[in-house]
Amino acid sequence: MADLPKRKLGRTGLDVTVLGFGAMELRGSSQMQGRSVVSGQAQSILNAVLDAGINFIDTSIDYGDSEESIGKYISHRRNEYFLASKCGCMVDQASVARGGPRHIYTRKNIDEGVNESLKRMKTDHLDLVQLHNAPARQTLEQEGAIEALLDLKRHGKVRFIGSSSTLPNLTEHIRMGVFDAFQIPYSAIQREHEGVISQAAKAGAGTIIRGGVARGSPEEEGRGDPDAWKLWDSAKLNELLDGMTKMEFVLRFTITHPDLHTTIVGTLNPVHLAENVAVVRKGPLPASVYNEAKRRLAAAGAVPGTTR
Repeated sequence: MADLPKRKLGRTGLDVTVLGFGAMELRGSSQMQGRSVVSGQAQSILNAVLDAGINFIDTSIDYGDSEESIGKYISHRRNEYFLASKCGCMVDQASVARGGPRHIYTRKNIDEGVNESLKRMKTDHLDLVQLHNAPARQTLEQEGAIEALLDLKRHGKVRFIGSSSTLPNLTEHIRMGVFDAFQIPYSAIQREHEGVISQAAKAGAGTIIRGGVARGSPEEEGRGDPDAWKLWDSAKLNELLDGMTKMEFVLRFTITHPDLHTTIVGTLNPVHLAENVAVVRKGPLPASVYNEAKRRLAAAGAVPGTTR
């Protein structure tokens, strides 16, 4: 069976699989909207991810049991994957549970967060640390967040630094020129960031796409965004499926973006994982189908956001 295709993650030089694994699904039911993770499930899916050849795993302090599961079940396979996590997340999650802020971008909170992540995941470095829900540049500069990240990089605790962000702050973060990679939401039915993905790549940064399967099919209970999927119907994209499922079409649409480097997709279900791997092995959509889908989506009102 052919290996998963890889792309260079911008100036990091890391050869990452086009399909990455988003480990948020491992957070457990104690976290907001989290599902129950039964005994053995985390171990099974994490090892299945690596066995499938996926070499990029993304997690966060915010994701409940996720980091601990990575450390417990696959730290012995650390040389098989690039590990990305987040910072700026409140280290004191009990404070969050009491209604405190979820993110603080002080040097102290960033340092403590990265050190805790390293301990939980039983590793001496993160390949990438990303500011989670990164705020405006002014806030980052006032709190000393960038200096904290650069110090962590100098000390070898992180190899590269990034920002998980959205418009309008995202364009400002790109112009700062300090971030090696950006995590950006995008899918066929959520095209607001389509242009800024290219802007990030042209600046030399790596691009990591989240939400690349539109957060799940609307047919799957508790998944997907019904309002967003109305756009699918308005654009009559079912007419373009030609035997594909909606999920296959959406995932292939995502990886067809010429400036995408990897897209992180999370699941607890080994069958869904295998399906995602098979889809990515099929490669991007044919150019004629991709262009027609974009034309229909634009006619239905899904015009990519513009940048300044």
